[in-house]
Amino acid sequence: MFKPKQLTLNDIYAGCIDSFDNDKPGFLSLLSEHIDLDALIHKGFVDRFYKWTGRPRKYPLTGFIMMLIIQRLFSIPTDRLLLIVLHYSKELREFCGFDKLPDASMITRFKQKFADDLGIMFDRLVDLTEPICQDIDEGLARVTIFDTSGIEAYVRENNPKFIDTLIRGLKAWKKAQGIDEGFDPYKAAYSRMPSHAAAEPAIKQMHINGHFCYAYKFGIVTNGLGIVRDITLYDEEFIAAHPEIEIEKKEDSPDEDKTLGDAKSLIPTLEGFFERHPSIKPSVFIGDSSFDSAEIYAKLLGKDGFGFDKAFIPLNSRGLKYPDCPLNENGVPCCPNDTSLPMKPESGKSNFKCGRPTFKFVCPKMKWVTVDGKSCRRTSCENPCTDSPCGRMFYVYPEKDLRTFPGTIRGTDEWDETYKVRGTVEKSINHFKGSFCLAGRKSRNALTSKADLYLAGITQLVSVLLADSIHKRDYIRSLKPLIAA
Repeated sequence: MFKPKQLTLNDIYAGCIDSFDNDKPGFLSLLSEHIDLDALIHKGFVDRFYKWTGRPRKYPLTGFIMMLIIQRLFSIPTDRLLLIVLHYSKELREFCGFDKLPDASMITRFKQKFADDLGIMFDRLVDLTEPICQDIDEGLARVTIFDTSGIEAYVRENNPKFIDTLIRGLKAWKKAQGIDEGFDPYKAAYSRMPSHAAAEPAIKQMHINGHFCYAYKFGIVTNGLGIVRDITLYDEEFIAAHPEIEIEKKEDSPDEDKTLGDAKSLIPTLEGFFERHPSIKPSVFIGDSSFDSAEIYAKLLGKDGFGFDKAFIPLNSRGLKYPDCPLNENGVPCCPNDTSLPMKPESGKSNFKCGRPTFKFVCPKMKWVTVDGKSCRRTSCENPCTDSPCGRMFYVYPEKDLRTFPGTIRGTDEWDETYKVRGTVEKSINHFKGSFCLAGRKSRNALTSKADLYLAGITQLVSVLLADSIHKRDYIRSLKPLIAA
């Protein structure tokens, strides 16, 4: 016969704790077990948060940050929807440490007040995740990729009705004036679109993802793995902190500034990045053709620059010049008598006794043959440009022309394979805008946009820490498979 057991108060308490732990969703259990949020928040952030009001806080700092991280992990687009989810999810609410939920305006004030502290927290996570990236793939971890994009602001100029109103007005004016068919109201409407939003001059007209919109411009640095290393919002604060940047004026509106160009934003962005992270020493830079300038190559590869060994930047349409030999679109010397024949690079990088690095190119019709038992070069050219039986040889000193020869040779297999890695930064930008809901934020405030950028970066780096802790490094860029499991 079964004998019942008398339950003690301790048994009941232990049962409740066990029930709570077992009922908790598996993903939240992983977060609580492997991520110590208190250790990731710097002391200055804690002090400023709890001393801001001068009275005890109703809501914990870790609760705010974890709530905003979960919002991005679960792709919840708005703060109000986030609060609704927390209201109906006891597990999430208790996991964040909230007895009572803050309102949406308090979340906005938190972002605006502590945007810089979120930036410091992001930088700490960059340093913590760097050894993990190096351990996963040292070669890709030593790659630096830079690109720019924009956060579309919640302004009336981004509403399709804004341009529609202009078009209808111009069509009515065309009809009333009896203007011939040569006048195109659509072209005229787009030409009359303002260069910046009326609500905030810093929200500029930009071309993003195949369309024009009004947005805050930002720059992002990732490594070859697609893990974010730096985020910079090019707001008025950034421009004021870098007086060396010359912002050009618009020709048709001399009182207005042009949007900060990609080429001008690169050097100050990397200077700030390496100043904050002196232990990170990448060797390869990858960027698009907008960075193809002698000044940038000198800064990237020069002795007094950032110390990169190679820069993979496509040439743009500007002409290339080099003495004695014409160059093709990849910057490779060509045969002086036939510019359609690029010279052949031989043995990659060579060095003279002086120790100066050089690239060696040989006649495109040169072949190795055996003469008197020795291997030697011979050209088969019928109209040779030199008396040498080996054909023309050309030595290039990269240090003299870093733009033409940025530590590597364009058009080679190494160039093609390495430049493919640039797609990872575009994937990260799309991930930030899509999964982390940057593109859908209803904000026109620069501080809020900066905080949202940092929070997106923090979320990705927390994903790296968690994926490494549970030995599932395939999830370093996204934890969606773990959430769905």
